[in-house]
Amino acid sequence: MPPRGVKKGTKRARQYEHVKESERKRGASEDVAEEIAARTVNKARARSGEAATSSALSREDISSGRRGGLRSHRKGPRGRTRDQLYEEAKRRNIRGRSKMTKAELERALGGGR
Repeated sequence: MPPRGVKKGTKRARQYEHVKESERKRGASEDVAEEIAARTVNKARARSGEAATSSALSREDISSGRRGGLRSHRKGPRGRTRDQLYEEAKRRNIRGRSKMTKAELERALGGGR
């Protein structure tokens, strides 16, 4: 089922089904496939101004398709970007986050989620 705010038969509903189907073909469980599809659609809606609210990262980060190509199949550290870590720290109201490096943000967040 597409995320709230996505009407049946719209481009975003079709996008949701396409992403979900692709994830299922790659071996993801139904729940994981639905979550990935919903996140992808929500990000696209935020970037295009369709969503009522969106984070700065959703609006300003490079597109999902381009980001996946840049950040996958590469050597070196992986994981969330500094901006993504910063947004999480902001949600958790961690003090001093603006002056923290990526490594410091990771430690403050407990190594991830």
